[in-house]
Amino acid sequence: MCGESKCCSGGTRLIFACSGAADVGEVADRAARELTKNGLGKMFCLAGVGGRADGIMKKTGEASDILAIDGCDLDCTKYCLEQAGFSRFRHLRITDLGMEKGRTPATEENVVKVVAKGTEVVAL
Repeated sequence: MCGESKCCSGGTRLIFACSGAADVGEVADRAARELTKNGLGKMFCLAGVGGRADGIMKKTGEASDILAIDGCDLDCTKYCLEQAGFSRFRHLRITDLGMEKGRTPATEENVVKVVAKGTEVVAL
């Protein structure tokens, strides 16, 4: 792990999470915040990408690495980034980890599982 919110190439790694209304959205949001706190990257504003905010679009385009965390198979984070023209990112879907939408409380245990998988995904 490169730490310091930097990727090995020297640029910033950005982390986007679905942060949706479902329980798995809350898990995604909390995991992104924890990954940021752990120095794996910097959580960034997905709504700004969706709204095409100039500064957010510019910074996202300059990122050396992007991690997109989706709660469920709707893949809102992934599609939001793709619709904005970004295709170079790593993707993590929480339901692929055996968690179910509507049946996965945002417990510390579930957040830790997603943080561990997110750490693994960016190390690939």
